[in-house]
Amino acid sequence: MSTIEWPDHLLTLDEWETLPGDERFKVELAEGVLALSPRPIPVHQRAIRSLLLALTDQLPGRLEALPEVEVLLDEAPPTIRIPDVIVVDRSASDTDLPRLTASDAHVVIEVLSDGTRRLDRVTKFAEYADAGIPRYWLVDLADPVTVATYALVDGTYELAGEIAGPATLRVADAEVRLDPTKLIAQ
Repeated sequence: MSTIEWPDHLLTLDEWETLPGDERFKVELAEGVLALSPRPIPVHQRAIRSLLLALTDQLPGRLEALPEVEVLLDEAPPTIRIPDVIVVDRSASDTDLPRLTASDAHVVIEVLSDGTRRLDRVTKFAEYADAGIPRYWLVDLADPVTVATYALVDGTYELAGEIAGPATLRVADAEVRLDPTKLIAQ
């Protein structure tokens, strides 16, 4: 069993980069403090895969959807979040840097799950808005599966729509067709 030496201070970005990886947990950094959560269950992963496939098939070539990429939201103290899916310009992902910045993101998507529901709806909701990310989608896998989309207006997210069936959604200057009912279908 691996152990992580718990720091007795707020971590810096340099210290974050030296931490060992741990495949058992999703590890993020919230204002310099380590935040651990269990890895997602298979249905959560299926929804992420389905989102990636749907977006990849429809996004113009200059945009790219990526799973679980580190995103630097703030530098001092550092906040690094790992959204389930992020849509960025392909040029941002081609840089091969260890993480992207909030300014690279067109859309961040979180799939709600037990243990992260409040984090995604409250904490990350505020953090992503404060960082200036233009759009935030929350996917709720409860029956019926829904996608709530938020657009940044004057520094806060406003509900742009909530879908439970096929709909067209805006991603940067493009549109994609998404059907939430197919996100967890086998």
